[in-house]
Amino acid sequence: MNTASFLTFAIALAIAAAIPGPGVAAIVGRALGIGFWRTLPMLTGLVLGDLAYLVLAIAGLALVAKAFAGVFLLVRILGAAYLIWLAWKFWTAGIAITDTSASKGENDGFTSFLAGLALTLGNPKTIVFYLAITPAVIDINSVDPASMLMLALITIAVLYVVLLPYVALAATARATLKNPSALRRLNQTAAIAMVATAIFVLSKN
Repeated sequence: MNTASFLTFAIALAIAAAIPGPGVAAIVGRALGIGFWRTLPMLTGLVLGDLAYLVLAIAGLALVAKAFAGVFLLVRILGAAYLIWLAWKFWTAGIAITDTSASKGENDGFTSFLAGLALTLGNPKTIVFYLAITPAVIDINSVDPASMLMLALITIAVLYVVLLPYVALAATARATLKNPSALRRLNQTAAIAMVATAIFVLSKN
């Protein structure tokens, strides 16, 4: 594979990642509710889900999504359920600004990571993107282990570069709101965003 192929893939992925979807809505909602650093595990889960689909697409396993439709449905339901639980937590209890740097427990980051992973794996549309774009910009027959590693690194870099600003802006907006009533409205907005994301995830076929 040549540099032009890698660059074309990176540009196409960046455009697709920048378009707001369930993943973007989820990390924005979580950053609004809980801050920047504790949203990173969810973002990492989203990235790992994309990597899984990239590997499947390159390996030519397009039929996996159809063959394991039940598994994708279960993952989608679990991801949506977690978002609804977070929405209820933000709406009813709220989180004070001073709480954002404190730990909610040793499993908080891992649970957030699994939620991000579930959001991506529960959306078969993601693999459709990789199956549609990779043959157009990459000669599948020329992908060797070194090229596969490069594609994986590009995917990781592009997704973090594109999605981190969403998290940072949402977390900054949260940190600037010191008024309790304003923060309460922010928590409620985060809750609404998470419920909307959960509904979107469940509605996808």
